[in-house]
Amino acid sequence: MNDLSFPKPLPTTISLLVVFSIWFVIPVPEGVEPSAWHLFAIFAGTITAIISKVMPIGAVSLLAITAVAITGVTNDSPKGAVLDAISGFSNGLIWLIGLSIMISQGLTKTNLGKRIGYYMITFFGKSTLGVGYALSISELTIAPVTPSNTARGGGIIHPIMKSIANSFKSSKELGTENKIGRYLALVNYNTNPITSAMFVTATAPNPLIVSLIADATNSNISITWGQWALAFLVPGLVALAIMPLVVYWLNPPEIKKTPDAPKFAKEKLQEMGPMNLAEKLVLSVFVLMLFFWAGIPAMILGADYQTNTTAIAFLGLSILIVTGILSWDDILNNKTAWDTIFWFSALVMMATFLNKLGLTAWFAQEIQNSLESLGLHWFTTAMILVLIYFYSHYFFASTTAHITAMFAAFFSAGIALGAPPMFLALLLAGSSSLMMSITHYGTGTAPVIFSSNYVTLEQWWKTGFVVSVINIIIMITVGGFWWKILGFW
Repeated sequence: MNDLSFPKPLPTTISLLVVFSIWFVIPVPEGVEPSAWHLFAIFAGTITAIISKVMPIGAVSLLAITAVAITGVTNDSPKGAVLDAISGFSNGLIWLIGLSIMISQGLTKTNLGKRIGYYMITFFGKSTLGVGYALSISELTIAPVTPSNTARGGGIIHPIMKSIANSFKSSKELGTENKIGRYLALVNYNTNPITSAMFVTATAPNPLIVSLIADATNSNISITWGQWALAFLVPGLVALAIMPLVVYWLNPPEIKKTPDAPKFAKEKLQEMGPMNLAEKLVLSVFVLMLFFWAGIPAMILGADYQTNTTAIAFLGLSILIVTGILSWDDILNNKTAWDTIFWFSALVMMATFLNKLGLTAWFAQEIQNSLESLGLHWFTTAMILVLIYFYSHYFFASTTAHITAMFAAFFSAGIALGAPPMFLALLLAGSSSLMMSITHYGTGTAPVIFSSNYVTLEQWWKTGFVVSVINIIIMITVGGFWWKILGFW
């Protein structure tokens, strides 16, 4: 008889208590519709289950979709309730991320991602600091087409980083992790939140943010792929330029010069051989998608040539399938992509209906009332909101759960308190990725790199906090000034 796999008892009990307490015990607040409060009960229980890892996030999301469909909290009609429950699957942004994850398989299947990393090291790798920058630039290069930040930082860049550290005999087992491995591991990780903030397609939750901003502003602000990339270009590059230096200062490596690193990288490239047709095709597809995602045809030929980002993702994937780079089995077996589409659809669906039913507006009003009594300038209240939002990530093991739970209410409250909508939208959007840096569980990339044992817990948290402070200052100052130049606020 096969062993049965049940949900974890204690986290399951806690999650159910959250649902039943909100639904049956806590009175519906004045100004809130019962249906909205009951949906919030399901939503809160779902977020609790995700944080406490009752089951995989996809399985939890299935239960949430089922609960919405069965209880009819969004619609009195049984058929309407089911259609509401599965409405998230019609969201184009969700498919954009799922398709992009499928497309990014081309990086690993053809080894193009590794080739890019080793190329960068041949150019910048003559010093430990240079190797750090090479890792950062490598990740930045592939970030626009790698929406799984875990796959990018943990699956592509981290093995390169470990290979370099091992070549210098730097490891926990030898007690030599501080030779070079600790520094490179911290750069490897702290690059990940910055690159994730720079493109809509650099991490899965970013399209959710775009959707939440559009919902909160009645679609008055609909951030395109190109607008997002342009907005975070300057603050992102500044953060990437400063971060390796800060990590170097906080965790100085014993080895400062690495004259053998470029040689090591060249040897790896020689082992790989010249770029083959498959790699060239993948690179061409990525360039093609970026060309359309950035809106270049529309810039040159006019608005009639504007394309949809999700349609271009379908085109890119189709080319990879037709050319044989990816097989249909590759697509079907990409559990990460299908899992992301599933849980993303559930969370977007609940967030959308919480907004439609007025719960988000009510919560935002409560936050607004609390801050309004302080009589502060809009900039000060906006900073308070951003800092609370940012550092509450200490209590979350999932950026998606954090964003779904807090983004819409904090954004709406900030606008009501006088903050320029686009300024606050971009600041919270950037914070949603940058907040990953503070803990060793803040995103999926963190445990991958932390478990390689180059960095102690104390060093990880100390470095992450310092980097987070610098990043948020860069986002507020450099970002705010850059967005003003662009006319975003």
